[in-house]
Amino acid sequence: MKRIGLLGGMSWESTSEYYRLINQEIQRRLGGLHSAECLLISVNFAEIERYQSLNEWEKAAEILGDAAMRLEMAGAEFIVICSNTMHKVAQEVEKFIRIPILHIAEATVTRIKQQDIENIGLLGTEYTMEQDFYKAILESQGLRIMTPGQTDREKINQIIFEQLCLGQLLPESRAFFHEVIEKLKEQGAEGIILGCTEIGLLVKQEKVCLPVFDTTSIHAVEAVKISLGEEATKIE
Repeated sequence: MKRIGLLGGMSWESTSEYYRLINQEIQRRLGGLHSAECLLISVNFAEIERYQSLNEWEKAAEILGDAAMRLEMAGAEFIVICSNTMHKVAQEVEKFIRIPILHIAEATVTRIKQQDIENIGLLGTEYTMEQDFYKAILESQGLRIMTPGQTDREKINQIIFEQLCLGQLLPESRAFFHEVIEKLKEQGAEGIILGCTEIGLLVKQEKVCLPVFDTTSIHAVEAVKISLGEEATKIE
């Protein structure tokens, strides 16, 4: 079993979900008392978020790069960045280490293409919905990315940072997400990417009218596959 290096804390609410999902998947596959071999470094999200808001991504990359280096020194064999948004600096973080980073968008796009979907709605932080670092990977594989309108994007971002990252799962916010998804469906979306690792805490497949791609779950299962020696999912 390869040792997983979890680079978490962005936020710790979703990082705890990574830990649960990874261990559940290991136990499901191996049975008995098996659990994951993993290491976790949890950064201070307040510091990371401040650099995000100031557009000082290089400083955030230095923090994550240092944390990734410490995970490697402690014996991690690959890195899982427990955040969609912070994959913006994944290439910069890679410069600090010799072990690979399992990219969340690559795992997600492969899962989407397995369902023969072309038009996909993307929900996440404003950084993820509006910038190219994430969408470009999806679009390079022939997907048409659809995002909510500006007012809805702003409210989604607010809910993520002011509620979900603080563990607040409010019924009215869940209803709002469902309304946004319905709008995207009416515009032609065939599925929805929960492109923030906290959204899956609020939005569940059984309550949604379209196929949902929960990036936290997808990323965690992919980490287990690599840990158990299966070949990494690659996009062609």
